[in-house]
Amino acid sequence: MTAANEPGPILQAEGISKSFGSGPAEVRAVDEVSLQVARGELVLIMGPSGSGKTTLLSMLGALLTPDRGRVEIDGIDVTALPPGRRPALRAQRIGFVFQAFNLLEALTVEDNILFPAQLAPGGVAAARPRARELLERFELLERRHALPATLSGGEQQRVAIARALVNRPPLILADEPTGNLDSQKGQEVVMLLHDIARDEGRAVVMVTHDPRVEDVADRILWLEDGALRDRRSEPHHWVRDPVCGMRVDEWTASERLEIGGRSVVFCSKRCRERFAADPRRYLGQVNADG
Repeated sequence: MTAANEPGPILQAEGISKSFGSGPAEVRAVDEVSLQVARGELVLIMGPSGSGKTTLLSMLGALLTPDRGRVEIDGIDVTALPPGRRPALRAQRIGFVFQAFNLLEALTVEDNILFPAQLAPGGVAAARPRARELLERFELLERRHALPATLSGGEQQRVAIARALVNRPPLILADEPTGNLDSQKGQEVVMLLHDIARDEGRAVVMVTHDPRVEDVADRILWLEDGALRDRRSEPHHWVRDPVCGMRVDEWTASERLEIGGRSVVFCSKRCRERFAADPRRYLGQVNADG
């Protein structure tokens, strides 16, 4: 999908990490993650709840500063920018789409779309033609004077996507954009974001649990225990914990024992200890494919 006349990545992260807490209570939410996203590419980041996906997206979007590493957007090292310059960069170079829509209830549809233009060159006046174009494209023109409370969930999310696009940012970051929508409306939003990457040549990074996005994504990255991997080049190998029967990803499992020349994995320290206390009881269940 990458446009031939736009070399180099729009988004580049190098070795970014983020921890919360300290000492024994420290949790490393993101651990030395690196990735690149090109113009015209839709990249999906998946992983279990609590795996650090939103933390990662917040660092990629200059909302959270990494403890280590750097993030570059459209050639600008955002981690080196002073805090006072980041709001303008976010407004001009990043479009955010959130699960909860985050529309301003006192503003009309059109004014919500125009809101980020306050920090763009030319301001709101210069952005009005672009806003009208987006209203027409997303079939919102007849609703342009409506307040968010009168819109359906699908309409609200289309307004949120239009707002993200009004300043023509090269990067779109979407955090669970289909999470509050029914199946049909969720599919419409997925295809809108897909077309934005393909037709407008924007880099789109989406965090989601929605498996429908897998079919249209250029890459699927899996984040777990702070580490990121390409799920298509390194697919999951699901196995069963021989003690409790829980499905475990062999790649990420931290509890394991060597038995008869092979590694047996467990969901937890408790199951590993139970197995070690009486291996014969569980040998018949050793890590059958899940």
